[in-house]
Amino acid sequence: MANSFSNDVEAADALALAYKKLTTEIAKVVVGQEEVVRQILTGIFCHGHSLLVGVPGLAKTLLVQTIATSLDLEFKRIQFTPDLMPSDIVGAETLDKERNFQFIKGPVFANVILADEINRTPPKTQAALLEAMQENAVTIAGNQYLLPRPFFVLATQNPIEQEGTYPLPEAQLDRFMFNILLDYPSYLQEINIVKKTTSEEISQASKVLSKEEIMGFQQLVRRVPIADNVVEYAVRLCHNTRPGKTGSALANDLLEWGAGPRASQFLVLGAKCNALLNGKYSPDIEDVKAIAKPVLRHRIVRNFKAEAEGISVDEVIEKVLAL
Repeated sequence: MANSFSNDVEAADALALAYKKLTTEIAKVVVGQEEVVRQILTGIFCHGHSLLVGVPGLAKTLLVQTIATSLDLEFKRIQFTPDLMPSDIVGAETLDKERNFQFIKGPVFANVILADEINRTPPKTQAALLEAMQENAVTIAGNQYLLPRPFFVLATQNPIEQEGTYPLPEAQLDRFMFNILLDYPSYLQEINIVKKTTSEEISQASKVLSKEEIMGFQQLVRRVPIADNVVEYAVRLCHNTRPGKTGSALANDLLEWGAGPRASQFLVLGAKCNALLNGKYSPDIEDVKAIAKPVLRHRIVRNFKAEAEGISVDEVIEKVLAL
């Protein structure tokens, strides 16, 4: 149990070891995507939600399901469609045989929710899930129902087909800790994938951690000490993305809107977790840089000039990191 360690150093060593075991188990099922796995697990240990962006066929569902299995968490997948209603996600009250109202829980009552193609459903339905993400509870007919803990939402978006979609507003995107990009596998990885998926071989991940251990490690991440200069660097990084602020010439030139205070919080939390996964007891500036892209890429908005010149969001972040 994570909360049964005699001290935080012992718990930190246990987390680093558990991370190695997790990646080994996940790799039995999912070929490649090591950095994606690392970012998702970092989000989970920070008690944060993640947005997965990638073209179809990159095994997003398999990846999330495998991670849930290795963490011994209940997993549910919700396919978002234009006709999906809020009650289809959170549940609804119905009349039983005795004509009493009874609450029927929706699929959001699980530990890990895969919100598949979240931008295909109208804002009202998106908001129902985002409320659950923020409050860890849902309210039906004036009654509040707590969601199981731990609770994570991993939402996917297809970056190609944008017709008939309802893009998440910036305020709602801000609730996701990470925006994680999934890329195509390498040539050798794809050969391995094809061999695995076209044979009788069935690989399964074993359970590595329990729910109680995950929540214990989440508390541990928050207790990790961090030097003032590292916190100041994380905040300065966010300030340098805000147009109109002193010293943000780059932001004035390329950005319409910058990252808010929640980005600074997630940079610090993510850096703490990144340090623990690397076997360190306190983060440094390199740990902040390591998670800067997934934290910032959905929190900054390029201006017309950056778009016209073909400068991507990641390229803007690289320029900010180089300041």
